[in-house]
Amino acid sequence: MGLPALEFSECCLDSPQFRERLRSHEAELEKTNKFIKELIKDGKSLVAALKNLSAAKRKFADSLNEFKFRCIGDAETDDEICIAKSLQEFATVLRNLEDERMRMIENASEVLITPLEKFRKEQIGAAKDAKKKYDKETEKYCGVLEKHLNLSSKKKESQLQEADSQVDLVRQHFYEVSLEYVFKVQEVQERKMFEFVEPLLAFLQGLFTFYHHGYELAKDFSDFKTELTISIQNTRNRFEGTRSEVESLMKKMKENPHEHKNISPYTMEGYLYVQEKRHFGTSWVKHYCTYQRESKRITMVPFDQKSGGKGGEDEAVTLKSCTRRKTDSIEKRFCFDVEAVDRPGVITMQALSEEDRRLWMEAMDGREPVYNSNKDNQSEGTAQLDNIGFSIIKKCIHAVETRGINEQGLYRIVGVNSRVQKLLSILMDPKTATETETEICAEWEIKTITSALKTYLRMLPGPLMMYQFQRSFIKAAKLENQESRVSEIHSLVHRLPEKNRQMLHLLMNHLAKVANNHKQNLMTVANLGVVFGPTLLRPQEETVAAIMDIKFQNIVIEILIENHEKIFNTVPETPPSNSQLLLSRKKSTDSKPPSCSERPLTLFHTAQPNEKQENRNSIINSSLESVISSNVNSFLNSNSAPQPGLNSSDLELEVIKPNRPNSLPQNPSPTSPLSPSWPMFSAPSSPMPTSSTSSDSSPISSPLRKARALYACKAEHDSELSFTAGTVFDNVHPSQEPGWLEGTLNGKTGLIPENYVEFL
Repeated sequence: MGLPALEFSECCLDSPQFRERLRSHEAELEKTNKFIKELIKDGKSLVAALKNLSAAKRKFADSLNEFKFRCIGDAETDDEICIAKSLQEFATVLRNLEDERMRMIENASEVLITPLEKFRKEQIGAAKDAKKKYDKETEKYCGVLEKHLNLSSKKKESQLQEADSQVDLVRQHFYEVSLEYVFKVQEVQERKMFEFVEPLLAFLQGLFTFYHHGYELAKDFSDFKTELTISIQNTRNRFEGTRSEVESLMKKMKENPHEHKNISPYTMEGYLYVQEKRHFGTSWVKHYCTYQRESKRITMVPFDQKSGGKGGEDEAVTLKSCTRRKTDSIEKRFCFDVEAVDRPGVITMQALSEEDRRLWMEAMDGREPVYNSNKDNQSEGTAQLDNIGFSIIKKCIHAVETRGINEQGLYRIVGVNSRVQKLLSILMDPKTATETETEICAEWEIKTITSALKTYLRMLPGPLMMYQFQRSFIKAAKLENQESRVSEIHSLVHRLPEKNRQMLHLLMNHLAKVANNHKQNLMTVANLGVVFGPTLLRPQEETVAAIMDIKFQNIVIEILIENHEKIFNTVPETPPSNSQLLLSRKKSTDSKPPSCSERPLTLFHTAQPNEKQENRNSIINSSLESVISSNVNSFLNSNSAPQPGLNSSDLELEVIKPNRPNSLPQNPSPTSPLSPSWPMFSAPSSPMPTSSTSSDSSPISSPLRKARALYACKAEHDSELSFTAGTVFDNVHPSQEPGWLEGTLNGKTGLIPENYVEFL
């Protein structure tokens, strides 16, 4: 079970449960800090004492093996699972290296020690400083509040008003400090997933590059390294999107906290001071109280925010009546009396303010007047899934497919907001919307048309895939088995209303065509998932937990695009039994590509610092446009500049078995965060045409030659060939994809890994 998400809405309540969740995050950060310090110490010993190399490396490996990641949320993505098990994989590699008696470690300080120290000092250190400030403000706020509540009601009105103003200022400052601290804690928890593992991966890559004796072991590590690289990059990209969303939510909470209160099972909850009679008078004890109107149960938990501990046993009573306490009958302010069915006498309680007392009185049906603070629901837009709506979407799709299917950054780069709104107003005009003309004038740019399509979908009263199914789609994406995910999403799609399903079918068919042209437009299935996930599956409430699920929304859209023909054109099967699920899980495991030991590793040249920067930029995707739904136009206009094309010769790599997944974005981002410790390794990418430079440097000088396979290989794509060691290929010649050849085997022509063969 991962760490619980810290909701900003709970900062105002500051409940015991919120404090408990906050302590679990603090304990995890402290654990990480201690582990990093130990890791740095071990790394320095490794560099400084070659004579003790064996002992230091084994201790280092043991430390890695013992540490376990805890992610925020109730489930992990495949990338997070991959990252979570990475430390154990690293430990295994290090133990094997020790068996081979590796003698040298170079550049360990630069690629390992410095980044970890930087992360610990800048990130974890900043979180500790924020905690000190938070604890100080908590003590200050509680002290001022208690002093304020002890003021006599017989004081002058001007003095009481001045005291109220002072408490409001202190309360507001405490609330802001609390929000900033929660934001920083969650930021560091997310950052460690890549800023912590990435230096370790760089350190391992350095060992493979400089030590010939580790070459055979590095071949076994190749597949996992590639998978982990993609997982780290995907996790980094998701972090950038979720961080912006969380920061935006925090700002909204600062501006108007009352409009973003957390949904609670209780009618009212918060802190109250309860009068308790003693032998020598009375005392006021602070309790965290909850009230549920249906059962009329009041629960009182004695709790001290300053010490963070309970002051006694919980007490629950059933409400009989609630009466406001007159000011002239008691020296305390904001008081009211509660009578209970199952407890004799009257319980006198003191609220934190006049407004707080009013809310408690209203919840308990007391004698205070009831104020209706509900606002009129505002419509999210005038868009509907009617004939006009289908006509608009079809016109946009037709324009994109006929005029701009190959435009780079399609659906990622946004148009000018004023032109988008103007185009929408024309398309939504009832006078012109029903016309049979299916073309949009050529004067409208493709980015304006794609932005209009996305904006129209966001203007619908609810998301296209509906609020009521949102959690079900997310749960389906969290299933362990890919076959189970597809089957569950297939079933959910057919539970959507007919018009929603028709519109979704129309959209997925179109996005599949866009993805099929990803070599030209650079929009892979994964990129389209990032763009459309938050639009089609936006949550009903904007919370931190919902933002953390954006990565699963993207996975749902990827599955819909990749399996659109099956999902929309066939009726879902009956849900399988448990035994069938186990069998399908076993089959999917059996059909996985060969293990890392069956494929050789990529060896790398060391690039210059400026080359490192370029290589990093070439694999980082900054297209987070559709993730930030609340500020989509303002955010994306700053990223609308055309992206420079990539040249395969930029990377000085000798590729032995390049992967060609669809999940890694291709467009470079000059604004993406960079780290000087990025290891110089091959980043898997979608196929792209090579430049003349790269083709000139190809080791193949003559076309249509025969070649023999040195290793066995199982095809991972329809365009690849499967073969065993010793197989002879005909008509072998260079392919347009870097690191691949094209040849013929048994009458079938396909791709062959360049360094898997030797020419005859």
